[in-house]
Amino acid sequence: MAAGSCLLLLLLLPWLVTASHSPPGCKIRITSKGLDLVKQEGLRFVEQELQNITVSDLHGKEGQFHYNISQVKVMDLQLALSDLYFQPQQHLVFNINNASISLRFRRQLLYWFFYDIGSINASADGVHIHTVLQLAKDKAGRLKISNITCNASIARMHAGFSGTLRKVYEFLSTFIVTGMRFLLSQQICPSLEHASLVLLNSVLDTVPVRNYVDEHIGIDYSLLRDPAVSTDTLDLDFKGMFFPRARENQELENHAVEPVIKETERMVYVAFSEYFFDSAMHAYFQAGVLAIELEGEKVPKDLEVLLRATFFGTIFMLSPAVDAPLRLVLQVSAPPRCIIKPSGTSVSVSAFLNISLVPPGRPAVQLSSMAMETKLSAKVFLQGKALRVQLDLRRYGPRWGPAEAAARSPLHPAHGRFLPCRFRIYSKQSALESLALFSLQAPLKTLLQLTIMPIINERTKKGVQIPLPEGMDFTKEVVTNHAGFLTVGADLHFSKGLREVIEKYRPAPTVPPYPSSRPAEPSADARQL
Repeated sequence: MAAGSCLLLLLLLPWLVTASHSPPGCKIRITSKGLDLVKQEGLRFVEQELQNITVSDLHGKEGQFHYNISQVKVMDLQLALSDLYFQPQQHLVFNINNASISLRFRRQLLYWFFYDIGSINASADGVHIHTVLQLAKDKAGRLKISNITCNASIARMHAGFSGTLRKVYEFLSTFIVTGMRFLLSQQICPSLEHASLVLLNSVLDTVPVRNYVDEHIGIDYSLLRDPAVSTDTLDLDFKGMFFPRARENQELENHAVEPVIKETERMVYVAFSEYFFDSAMHAYFQAGVLAIELEGEKVPKDLEVLLRATFFGTIFMLSPAVDAPLRLVLQVSAPPRCIIKPSGTSVSVSAFLNISLVPPGRPAVQLSSMAMETKLSAKVFLQGKALRVQLDLRRYGPRWGPAEAAARSPLHPAHGRFLPCRFRIYSKQSALESLALFSLQAPLKTLLQLTIMPIINERTKKGVQIPLPEGMDFTKEVVTNHAGFLTVGADLHFSKGLREVIEKYRPAPTVPPYPSSRPAEPSADARQL
Protein backbone atom coordinates (compact mmCIF):
# COMPACT_ATOMS: atom_id res chain seq x y z
CA MET A 1 0.00 0.00 0.00
CA ALA A 2 2.80 2.39 0.90
CA ALA A 3 4.66 1.49 -2.31
CA GLY A 4 1.52 2.23 -4.35
CA SER A 5 1.12 5.64 -2.69
CA CYS A 6 4.73 6.53 -3.43
CA LEU A 7 4.32 5.49 -7.07
CA LEU A 8 1.16 7.60 -7.40
CA LEU A 9 2.97 10.59 -5.88
CA LEU A 10 5.84 10.21 -8.34
CA LEU A 11 3.41 10.09 -11.26
CA LEU A 12 1.56 13.20 -10.06
CA LEU A 13 4.68 15.19 -9.16
CA PRO A 14 5.35 16.61 -12.66
CA TRP A 15 1.71 17.69 -12.93
CA LEU A 16 1.77 19.32 -9.50
CA VAL A 17 4.98 21.23 -10.34
CA THR A 18 3.48 22.45 -13.63
CA ALA A 19 0.23 23.48 -11.95
CA SER A 20 2.01 25.47 -9.27
CA HIS A 21 4.12 27.40 -11.80
CA SER A 22 1.89 29.78 -13.76
CA PRO A 23 3.74 31.03 -16.86
CA PRO A 24 4.06 34.81 -17.05
CA GLY A 25 2.54 36.83 -19.87
CA CYS A 26 5.19 39.51 -19.30
CA LYS A 27 8.69 39.16 -17.92
CA ILE A 28 11.26 41.82 -17.03
CA ARG A 29 14.97 41.28 -16.50
CA ILE A 30 17.21 43.97 -14.98
CA THR A 31 20.91 43.29 -15.54
CA SER A 32 24.04 44.41 -13.71
CA LYS A 33 24.39 47.25 -16.24
CA GLY A 34 20.94 48.49 -15.31
CA LEU A 35 21.81 48.18 -11.64
CA ASP A 36 24.86 50.41 -12.18
CA LEU A 37 22.55 53.18 -13.40
CA VAL A 38 20.27 52.64 -10.39
CA LYS A 39 23.33 52.87 -8.12
CA GLN A 40 24.18 56.36 -9.42
CA GLU A 41 20.71 57.68 -8.69
CA GLY A 42 20.52 55.72 -5.43
CA LEU A 43 23.78 57.21 -4.20
CA ARG A 44 22.43 60.73 -4.69
CA PHE A 45 19.33 59.70 -2.76
CA VAL A 46 21.39 58.23 0.12
CA GLU A 47 23.45 61.44 0.32
CA GLN A 48 20.24 63.46 0.64
CA GLU A 49 18.93 61.16 3.36
CA LEU A 50 22.16 61.21 5.39
CA GLN A 51 22.30 65.00 5.17
CA ASN A 52 18.94 65.08 6.97
CA ILE A 53 20.09 62.96 9.89
CA THR A 54 18.87 64.26 13.25
CA VAL A 55 21.32 63.73 16.11
CA SER A 56 20.22 64.13 19.72
CA ASP A 57 21.82 66.78 21.91
CA LEU A 58 24.84 65.72 23.93
CA HIS A 59 25.30 67.13 27.41
CA GLY A 60 27.22 66.14 30.51
CA LYS A 61 29.35 67.20 33.47
CA GLU A 62 32.98 66.65 34.38
CA GLY A 63 33.71 68.16 37.81
CA GLN A 64 32.84 71.83 37.61
CA PHE A 65 32.58 71.72 33.81
CA HIS A 66 29.10 71.57 32.30
CA TYR A 67 28.90 71.09 28.52
CA ASN A 68 26.08 70.88 25.98
CA ILE A 69 26.35 70.00 22.27
CA SER A 70 23.27 70.81 20.15
CA GLN A 71 22.07 71.75 16.65
CA VAL A 72 24.14 69.05 14.96
CA LYS A 73 24.07 69.50 11.20
CA VAL A 74 25.65 67.46 8.41
CA MET A 75 27.60 69.87 6.19
CA ASP A 76 29.18 67.55 3.62
CA LEU A 77 29.46 63.88 2.68
CA GLN A 78 32.09 62.08 0.67
CA LEU A 79 30.74 58.69 -0.46
CA ALA A 80 33.37 57.88 -3.04
CA LEU A 81 33.55 54.11 -2.53
CA SER A 82 30.14 52.51 -2.98
CA ASP A 83 28.77 49.37 -4.55
CA LEU A 84 25.34 47.97 -5.38
CA TYR A 85 25.02 44.37 -6.49
CA PHE A 86 22.68 41.39 -6.67
CA GLN A 87 22.76 38.71 -4.00
CA PRO A 88 20.82 35.49 -4.65
CA GLN A 89 18.05 34.65 -4.02
CA GLN A 90 16.01 37.83 -3.30
CA HIS A 91 18.44 40.52 -2.21
CA LEU A 92 20.21 43.70 -3.21
CA VAL A 93 23.36 44.67 -1.32
CA PHE A 94 24.44 48.30 -0.98
CA ASN A 95 27.85 49.05 0.55
CA ILE A 96 29.57 52.32 1.36
CA ASN A 97 33.22 52.10 2.40
CA ASN A 98 35.66 54.64 3.84
CA ALA A 99 33.23 57.54 3.59
CA SER A 100 33.55 60.81 5.49
CA ILE A 101 30.91 63.06 7.03
CA SER A 102 31.56 66.69 7.95
CA LEU A 103 29.52 68.12 10.85
CA ARG A 104 28.93 71.43 12.53
CA PHE A 105 27.28 71.80 15.94
CA ARG A 106 26.74 74.39 18.65
CA ARG A 107 28.73 74.25 21.90
CA GLN A 108 27.89 75.59 25.33
CA LEU A 109 30.32 75.43 28.27
CA LEU A 110 29.95 76.57 31.88
CA TYR A 111 32.92 76.50 34.26
CA TRP A 112 32.23 78.19 37.57
CA PHE A 113 31.30 81.70 36.45
CA PHE A 114 32.75 81.43 32.94
CA TYR A 115 30.27 80.79 30.14
CA ASP A 116 31.29 80.16 26.53
CA ILE A 117 29.25 79.44 23.39
CA GLY A 118 30.22 78.90 19.76
CA SER A 119 30.38 76.30 17.01
CA ILE A 120 32.53 73.23 16.45
CA ASN A 121 33.50 71.68 13.12
CA ALA A 122 33.94 67.91 13.23
CA SER A 123 34.54 65.12 10.73
CA ALA A 124 33.70 61.43 10.89
CA ASP A 125 36.15 59.35 8.84
CA GLY A 126 36.24 55.70 7.91
CA VAL A 127 32.46 55.46 7.74
CA HIS A 128 31.32 51.99 6.67
CA ILE A 129 27.69 51.17 5.86
CA HIS A 130 26.48 47.71 4.84
CA THR A 131 22.81 47.27 3.88
CA VAL A 132 20.96 44.25 2.50
CA LEU A 133 17.53 44.84 0.95
CA GLN A 134 15.15 41.91 0.66
CA LEU A 135 12.76 42.10 -2.30
CA ALA A 136 9.41 40.31 -2.28
CA LYS A 137 5.89 40.31 -3.73
CA ASP A 138 3.27 41.87 -1.47
CA LYS A 139 -0.39 40.87 -1.15
CA ALA A 140 -1.41 43.11 -4.06
CA GLY A 141 1.21 41.52 -6.33
CA ARG A 142 3.51 44.55 -6.22
CA LEU A 143 7.29 44.46 -5.86
CA LYS A 144 8.33 45.74 -2.43
CA ILE A 145 11.35 46.07 -0.18
CA SER A 146 10.12 43.72 2.54
CA ASN A 147 13.09 43.90 4.91
CA ILE A 148 16.42 45.64 5.40
CA THR A 149 19.51 44.63 7.34
CA CYS A 150 21.90 47.47 8.15
CA ASN A 151 25.23 47.84 9.91
CA ALA A 152 27.09 51.14 10.28
CA SER A 153 30.38 52.04 11.93
CA ILE A 154 32.67 55.07 12.23
CA ALA A 155 36.40 54.42 12.58
CA ARG A 156 37.56 57.91 13.59
CA MET A 157 36.15 61.27 14.53
CA HIS A 158 37.95 64.60 14.87
CA ALA A 159 36.78 67.94 16.23
CA GLY A 160 38.36 71.37 15.81
CA PHE A 161 38.01 73.88 18.69
CA SER A 162 38.49 77.63 18.86
CA GLY A 163 37.76 80.43 21.30
CA THR A 164 38.99 81.50 24.75
CA LEU A 165 38.29 78.09 26.29
CA ARG A 166 39.90 76.10 23.46
CA LYS A 167 42.22 74.27 25.91
CA VAL A 168 39.24 73.27 28.03
CA TYR A 169 37.43 71.84 24.98
CA GLU A 170 40.54 69.96 23.93
CA PHE A 171 40.60 68.47 27.43
CA LEU A 172 36.98 67.41 27.06
CA SER A 173 37.31 66.35 23.40
CA THR A 174 37.55 62.67 24.31
CA PHE A 175 34.13 62.74 25.94
CA ILE A 176 32.56 64.92 23.25
CA VAL A 177 33.99 63.11 20.23
CA THR A 178 33.27 59.65 21.62
CA GLY A 179 29.69 60.63 22.40
CA MET A 180 29.15 62.26 19.02
CA ARG A 181 30.57 59.24 17.15
CA PHE A 182 28.21 56.94 19.03
CA LEU A 183 25.16 59.14 18.45
CA LEU A 184 25.93 59.61 14.74
CA SER A 185 26.51 55.91 14.06
CA GLN A 186 23.23 55.10 15.80
CA GLN A 187 21.28 57.38 13.46
CA ILE A 188 22.61 56.14 10.10
CA CYS A 189 20.75 52.82 9.94
CA PRO A 190 17.34 54.13 11.13
CA SER A 191 17.58 56.82 8.46
CA LEU A 192 18.32 54.28 5.71
CA GLU A 193 15.62 51.91 6.99
CA HIS A 194 13.02 54.65 6.73
CA ALA A 195 14.34 55.62 3.30
CA SER A 196 14.00 52.02 2.06
CA LEU A 197 10.83 50.71 3.70
CA VAL A 198 8.83 53.92 3.34
CA LEU A 199 10.27 56.26 0.72
CA LEU A 200 11.63 53.79 -1.86
CA ASN A 201 8.53 51.65 -1.49
CA SER A 202 6.46 54.72 -2.35
CA VAL A 203 8.39 54.85 -5.66
CA LEU A 204 7.58 51.18 -6.27
CA ASP A 205 3.93 52.08 -5.67
CA THR A 206 4.02 54.00 -8.97
CA VAL A 207 4.44 50.73 -10.89
CA PRO A 208 1.03 49.88 -12.40
CA VAL A 209 -0.46 46.63 -11.08
CA ARG A 210 -4.13 46.72 -12.11
CA ASN A 211 -4.86 49.66 -14.37
CA TYR A 212 -7.56 50.55 -16.86
CA VAL A 213 -6.15 50.88 -20.37
CA ASP A 214 -9.23 52.59 -21.83
CA GLU A 215 -12.99 52.59 -21.37
CA HIS A 216 -13.22 48.95 -22.45
CA ILE A 217 -10.35 46.92 -20.96
CA GLY A 218 -7.75 46.88 -18.18
CA ILE A 219 -4.39 45.19 -17.58
CA ASP A 220 -3.24 43.02 -14.67
CA TYR A 221 0.50 43.38 -14.05
CA SER A 222 0.56 41.66 -10.67
CA LEU A 223 3.65 39.64 -9.83
CA LEU A 224 3.13 35.89 -9.91
CA ARG A 225 5.94 35.15 -7.47
CA ASP A 226 8.86 36.71 -5.59
CA PRO A 227 11.66 38.07 -7.77
CA ALA A 228 14.41 35.67 -8.81
CA VAL A 229 17.86 37.17 -8.18
CA SER A 230 21.09 35.75 -9.54
CA THR A 231 24.57 37.26 -9.32
CA ASP A 232 24.01 39.18 -12.60
CA THR A 233 20.25 39.59 -13.03
CA LEU A 234 16.90 40.25 -11.37
CA ASP A 235 13.91 38.57 -13.07
CA LEU A 236 10.30 39.58 -12.48
CA ASP A 237 7.36 37.41 -13.66
CA PHE A 238 4.18 39.41 -14.25
CA LYS A 239 0.75 37.99 -14.98
CA GLY A 240 0.41 40.23 -18.05
CA MET A 241 -3.31 39.60 -18.62
CA PHE A 242 -5.87 42.02 -20.05
CA PHE A 243 -9.48 41.86 -18.86
CA PRO A 244 -12.78 43.45 -19.95
CA ARG A 245 -13.89 46.16 -17.54
CA ALA A 246 -17.38 44.68 -17.45
CA ARG A 247 -15.90 41.40 -16.15
CA GLU A 248 -12.90 42.40 -14.06
CA ASN A 249 -12.62 39.02 -12.33
CA GLN A 250 -12.60 37.05 -15.56
CA GLU A 251 -9.52 34.84 -15.98
CA LEU A 252 -8.03 33.60 -19.24
CA GLU A 253 -5.95 30.47 -18.86
CA ASN A 254 -2.38 30.76 -20.10
CA HIS A 255 -1.26 27.96 -22.41
CA ALA A 256 1.35 29.97 -24.29
CA VAL A 257 5.08 29.39 -24.38
CA GLU A 258 6.83 30.93 -21.37
CA PRO A 259 9.20 33.76 -22.35
CA VAL A 260 12.86 32.95 -21.81
CA ILE A 261 15.40 35.78 -21.52
CA LYS A 262 18.99 34.69 -21.94
CA GLU A 263 20.62 38.01 -22.86
CA THR A 264 22.44 40.26 -20.37
CA GLU A 265 24.09 42.84 -22.66
CA ARG A 266 21.47 45.62 -22.26
CA MET A 267 20.30 47.29 -19.05
CA VAL A 268 16.80 45.83 -19.20
CA TYR A 269 14.86 43.24 -21.16
CA VAL A 270 11.08 42.95 -21.39
CA ALA A 271 9.51 39.79 -22.84
CA PHE A 272 5.90 39.30 -23.94
CA SER A 273 4.34 35.95 -24.76
CA GLU A 274 1.53 35.31 -27.25
CA TYR A 275 -0.76 35.11 -24.21
CA PHE A 276 -0.17 38.80 -23.46
CA PHE A 277 -1.53 39.86 -26.87
CA ASP A 278 -4.19 37.12 -27.01
CA SER A 279 -5.65 38.26 -23.70
CA ALA A 280 -5.89 41.85 -25.01
CA MET A 281 -7.81 40.75 -28.11
CA HIS A 282 -9.96 38.39 -26.05
CA ALA A 283 -10.82 41.24 -23.66
CA TYR A 284 -11.78 43.56 -26.53
CA PHE A 285 -13.86 40.75 -28.06
CA GLN A 286 -15.64 40.19 -24.74
CA ALA A 287 -16.24 43.94 -24.50
CA GLY A 288 -18.04 43.78 -27.87
CA VAL A 289 -16.02 46.52 -29.57
CA LEU A 290 -14.46 44.52 -32.42
CA ALA A 291 -17.08 45.70 -34.94
CA ILE A 292 -17.18 48.54 -37.44
CA GLU A 293 -20.17 49.86 -39.41
CA LEU A 294 -20.03 51.99 -42.57
CA GLU A 295 -23.18 53.41 -44.09
CA GLY A 296 -24.07 55.77 -46.88
CA GLU A 297 -21.35 58.29 -47.67
CA LYS A 298 -18.86 56.52 -45.37
CA VAL A 299 -18.68 53.62 -47.85
CA PRO A 300 -15.87 54.34 -50.37
CA LYS A 301 -17.39 55.30 -53.74
CA ASP A 302 -15.39 52.82 -55.82
CA LEU A 303 -16.40 49.97 -53.54
CA GLU A 304 -20.05 51.04 -53.61
CA VAL A 305 -20.06 50.96 -57.42
CA LEU A 306 -18.49 47.50 -57.41
CA LEU A 307 -20.95 46.15 -54.82
CA ARG A 308 -23.94 47.50 -56.70
CA ALA A 309 -22.64 45.87 -59.88
CA THR A 310 -21.99 42.57 -58.11
CA PHE A 311 -25.45 42.43 -56.56
CA PHE A 312 -27.23 44.17 -59.48
CA GLY A 313 -29.79 41.40 -59.95
CA THR A 314 -30.80 41.36 -56.31
CA ILE A 315 -30.90 45.16 -56.06
CA PHE A 316 -32.93 45.44 -59.28
CA MET A 317 -35.59 43.15 -57.84
CA LEU A 318 -35.92 45.46 -54.85
CA SER A 319 -37.29 48.41 -56.85
CA PRO A 320 -38.06 51.09 -55.77
CA ALA A 321 -35.20 50.63 -53.23
CA VAL A 322 -32.56 50.58 -55.98
CA ASP A 323 -31.02 53.89 -54.88
CA ALA A 324 -31.08 53.11 -51.16
CA PRO A 325 -27.75 53.62 -49.36
CA LEU A 326 -25.50 50.68 -48.63
CA ARG A 327 -24.50 49.50 -45.18
CA LEU A 328 -21.39 47.42 -44.42
CA VAL A 329 -21.06 45.78 -41.00
CA LEU A 330 -17.73 44.10 -40.25
CA GLN A 331 -17.75 42.10 -37.00
CA VAL A 332 -15.09 39.78 -35.61
CA SER A 333 -16.62 36.35 -35.03
CA ALA A 334 -14.04 34.93 -32.58
CA PRO A 335 -11.20 36.34 -30.47
CA PRO A 336 -8.21 37.01 -32.79
CA ARG A 337 -5.05 35.01 -32.16
CA CYS A 338 -1.48 36.26 -32.09
CA ILE A 339 1.33 34.22 -33.65
CA ILE A 340 4.92 35.18 -32.87
CA LYS A 341 7.70 33.64 -34.95
CA PRO A 342 11.34 34.61 -35.47
CA SER A 343 10.29 35.88 -38.92
CA GLY A 344 7.65 38.24 -37.55
CA THR A 345 4.40 38.74 -35.64
CA SER A 346 0.95 38.20 -37.11
CA VAL A 347 -2.67 38.21 -35.96
CA SER A 348 -5.23 35.75 -37.34
CA VAL A 349 -8.73 37.21 -37.59
CA SER A 350 -12.06 35.64 -38.54
CA ALA A 351 -14.98 37.98 -39.20
CA PHE A 352 -18.40 38.35 -40.77
CA LEU A 353 -19.15 41.02 -43.36
CA ASN A 354 -22.81 41.82 -43.84
CA ILE A 355 -23.82 43.96 -46.84
CA SER A 356 -27.29 45.51 -46.75
CA LEU A 357 -29.46 48.14 -48.38
CA VAL A 358 -31.11 50.55 -45.95
CA PRO A 359 -34.12 52.20 -47.65
CA PRO A 360 -35.32 55.27 -45.71
CA GLY A 361 -38.20 54.42 -43.43
CA ARG A 362 -38.07 50.71 -44.28
CA PRO A 363 -36.28 47.67 -42.78
CA ALA A 364 -32.78 46.94 -44.02
CA VAL A 365 -32.48 44.36 -46.82
CA GLN A 366 -29.47 42.03 -46.61
CA LEU A 367 -27.66 41.51 -49.90
CA SER A 368 -24.97 39.15 -48.67
CA SER A 369 -23.42 37.75 -45.54
CA MET A 370 -19.88 36.56 -46.10
CA ALA A 371 -17.15 35.15 -43.91
CA MET A 372 -13.70 36.68 -43.94
CA GLU A 373 -10.37 35.20 -42.87
CA THR A 374 -7.19 37.23 -42.81
CA LYS A 375 -3.78 37.29 -41.24
CA LEU A 376 -2.61 40.76 -40.28
CA SER A 377 1.01 41.76 -39.91
CA ALA A 378 1.74 43.26 -36.48
CA LYS A 379 4.58 45.67 -35.79
CA VAL A 380 5.37 45.84 -32.06
CA PHE A 381 7.40 48.77 -30.75
CA LEU A 382 7.95 50.98 -27.72
CA GLN A 383 7.18 54.68 -27.55
CA GLY A 384 8.34 56.00 -24.20
CA LYS A 385 7.10 53.39 -21.73
CA ALA A 386 4.05 52.53 -23.85
CA LEU A 387 3.99 49.28 -25.81
CA ARG A 388 2.24 49.83 -29.11
CA VAL A 389 1.09 47.53 -31.90
CA GLN A 390 0.48 48.69 -35.47
CA LEU A 391 -1.51 46.34 -37.72
CA ASP A 392 -1.20 46.07 -41.49
CA LEU A 393 -2.61 43.89 -44.25
CA ARG A 394 0.87 43.79 -45.70
CA ARG A 395 3.95 42.18 -44.24
CA TYR A 396 7.54 43.24 -44.67
CA GLY A 397 9.56 40.45 -46.25
CA PRO A 398 12.64 39.79 -48.40
CA ARG A 399 12.62 41.05 -51.99
CA TRP A 400 14.57 38.09 -53.30
CA GLY A 401 14.82 34.38 -52.66
CA PRO A 402 17.18 33.00 -49.98
CA ALA A 403 20.11 32.43 -52.38
CA GLU A 404 19.93 35.87 -53.99
CA ALA A 405 19.29 37.62 -50.68
CA ALA A 406 22.37 35.98 -49.15
CA ALA A 407 24.51 37.38 -51.94
CA ARG A 408 23.39 40.95 -51.26
CA SER A 409 24.34 43.26 -48.44
CA PRO A 410 21.83 43.48 -45.55
CA LEU A 411 22.24 47.25 -45.77
CA HIS A 412 20.95 47.35 -49.36
CA PRO A 413 18.18 50.01 -49.47
CA ALA A 414 15.81 47.67 -51.31
CA HIS A 415 16.59 44.57 -49.30
CA GLY A 416 12.92 44.15 -48.34
CA ARG A 417 9.45 44.91 -49.59
CA PHE A 418 5.84 44.76 -48.49
CA LEU A 419 4.26 41.42 -49.28
CA PRO A 420 0.53 40.61 -49.21
CA CYS A 421 -0.91 38.89 -46.15
CA ARG A 422 -3.38 36.04 -46.38
CA PHE A 423 -6.92 37.25 -47.09
CA ARG A 424 -9.98 35.42 -48.34
CA ILE A 425 -13.74 35.82 -48.32
CA TYR A 426 -16.43 33.25 -48.95
CA SER A 427 -20.20 33.01 -48.70
CA LYS A 428 -21.80 31.42 -45.68
CA GLN A 429 -24.74 30.42 -47.88
CA SER A 430 -23.45 28.63 -50.99
CA ALA A 431 -20.29 27.71 -52.92
CA LEU A 432 -21.75 29.36 -56.03
CA GLU A 433 -22.04 32.70 -54.25
CA SER A 434 -18.49 32.27 -52.98
CA LEU A 435 -17.34 32.04 -56.59
CA ALA A 436 -19.29 35.19 -57.43
CA LEU A 437 -17.64 37.01 -54.51
CA PHE A 438 -14.13 36.29 -55.79
CA SER A 439 -14.09 39.59 -57.70
CA LEU A 440 -14.73 41.43 -54.41
CA GLN A 441 -11.67 40.02 -52.65
CA ALA A 442 -9.12 42.57 -53.88
CA PRO A 443 -11.39 45.65 -53.44
CA LEU A 444 -12.45 44.56 -49.97
CA LYS A 445 -8.85 44.05 -48.96
CA THR A 446 -8.07 47.55 -50.22
CA LEU A 447 -11.05 48.83 -48.21
CA LEU A 448 -9.68 47.23 -45.06
CA GLN A 449 -6.19 48.60 -45.64
CA LEU A 450 -7.23 52.16 -46.45
CA THR A 451 -10.35 52.58 -44.31
CA ILE A 452 -10.59 50.01 -41.51
CA MET A 453 -6.92 49.58 -40.56
CA PRO A 454 -6.39 53.32 -39.79
CA ILE A 455 -9.44 53.22 -37.48
CA ILE A 456 -8.09 50.17 -35.62
CA ASN A 457 -4.58 51.62 -35.33
CA GLU A 458 -6.00 54.90 -34.06
CA ARG A 459 -7.82 53.00 -31.29
CA THR A 460 -4.61 51.23 -30.24
CA LYS A 461 -2.41 54.31 -30.67
CA LYS A 462 -2.27 55.00 -26.95
CA GLY A 463 -0.64 51.65 -26.16
CA VAL A 464 -0.21 50.14 -22.72
CA GLN A 465 2.39 51.09 -20.14
CA ILE A 466 5.16 48.66 -19.25
CA PRO A 467 5.48 48.13 -15.47
CA LEU A 468 8.37 50.42 -14.55
CA PRO A 469 8.46 53.05 -11.77
CA GLU A 470 7.68 56.65 -12.62
CA GLY A 471 10.74 58.64 -13.64
CA MET A 472 12.46 55.65 -15.29
CA ASP A 473 12.28 55.42 -19.09
CA PHE A 474 13.59 53.29 -21.96
CA THR A 475 16.12 54.34 -24.59
CA LYS A 476 17.61 52.59 -27.65
CA GLU A 477 14.94 49.88 -27.77
CA VAL A 478 15.40 46.83 -30.00
CA VAL A 479 12.58 44.31 -30.56
CA THR A 480 13.56 40.68 -31.24
CA ASN A 481 11.13 37.92 -32.18
CA HIS A 482 11.43 34.35 -30.90
CA ALA A 483 9.26 31.25 -31.18
CA GLY A 484 6.15 32.10 -29.16
CA PHE A 485 7.35 35.36 -27.58
CA LEU A 486 9.23 38.57 -28.29
CA THR A 487 11.75 40.54 -26.28
CA VAL A 488 12.53 44.24 -26.08
CA GLY A 489 16.12 45.03 -25.11
CA ALA A 490 16.76 48.60 -23.99
CA ASP A 491 18.83 50.93 -21.87
CA LEU A 492 17.40 53.01 -19.03
CA HIS A 493 17.59 56.61 -17.95
CA PHE A 494 16.04 58.65 -15.15
CA SER A 495 13.76 61.42 -16.43
CA LYS A 496 12.96 62.27 -12.78
CA GLY A 497 15.07 61.87 -9.69
CA LEU A 498 13.99 59.59 -6.86
CA ARG A 499 13.48 62.57 -4.58
CA GLU A 500 11.16 64.26 -7.10
CA VAL A 501 8.98 61.15 -7.40
CA ILE A 502 8.96 60.60 -3.62
CA GLU A 503 7.83 64.15 -2.92
CA LYS A 504 5.07 63.82 -5.53
CA TYR A 505 3.72 60.60 -4.02
CA ARG A 506 4.79 60.93 -0.41
CA PRO A 507 2.40 58.61 1.46
CA ALA A 508 -0.02 60.18 3.91
CA PRO A 509 -0.29 58.68 7.42
CA THR A 510 -3.81 57.38 6.69
CA VAL A 511 -2.79 55.30 3.67
CA PRO A 512 -3.53 51.56 4.29
CA PRO A 513 -0.56 49.18 4.45
CA TYR A 514 -1.47 47.55 1.13
CA PRO A 515 -2.85 49.29 -1.96
CA SER A 516 -6.32 48.52 -3.23
CA SER A 517 -6.55 45.81 -5.86
CA ARG A 518 -9.19 47.76 -7.77
CA PRO A 519 -7.80 49.20 -11.01
CA ALA A 520 -7.23 52.91 -11.38
CA GLU A 521 -9.36 54.93 -13.75
CA PRO A 522 -7.84 56.07 -17.07
CA SER A 523 -5.81 59.21 -16.60
CA ALA A 524 -3.83 61.70 -18.62
CA ASP A 525 -1.00 60.99 -16.20
CA ALA A 526 1.94 59.42 -18.04
CA ARG A 527 2.08 56.58 -15.54
CA GLN A 528 -1.45 55.38 -16.35
CA LEU A 529 -2.38 54.43 -19.90
